[in-house]
Amino acid sequence: MIVQPEYTPALWGLFVILVTLLVQWFVASGFKSTRPGAVPGKIDDQLSHGDFVFRAHRTFMNSLENMPLMLGAVLLALMVGAQPLFTAVFIWLFALARIIHMALYYLIATERNPSPRSYFFMLGLAANVGLLALAGVTLAT
Repeated sequence: MIVQPEYTPALWGLFVILVTLLVQWFVASGFKSTRPGAVPGKIDDQLSHGDFVFRAHRTFMNSLENMPLMLGAVLLALMVGAQPLFTAVFIWLFALARIIHMALYYLIATERNPSPRSYFFMLGLAANVGLLALAGVTLAT
């Protein structure tokens, strides 16, 4: 598939999303590996939001949970030729929302719901739904 040049901003947004996921993976794995007796793939059930290892792990897992729908929506939008500007806007909105969500999850240890990070989770979800809707409408027309 050859992507048209007008999708370059969207592709840069996708690149930022993937780099953010990679950073989250390194942070979560790196901090967890410094714990005595750390076992790959396992997190202590006793940990909660007060512990950075827990927050880093949850940030990464949350991104993994959100990524399949976003990557599918991006692929579909590109394949059906969805309007490039709106495609880029939705992708960048998701990318920025995930970065802010990550930063807030790293910085604020709270069990409260909604927490400040919840608003950026919802913004990312809205961007995801918007991109999927754009792709669906484009496909239908």
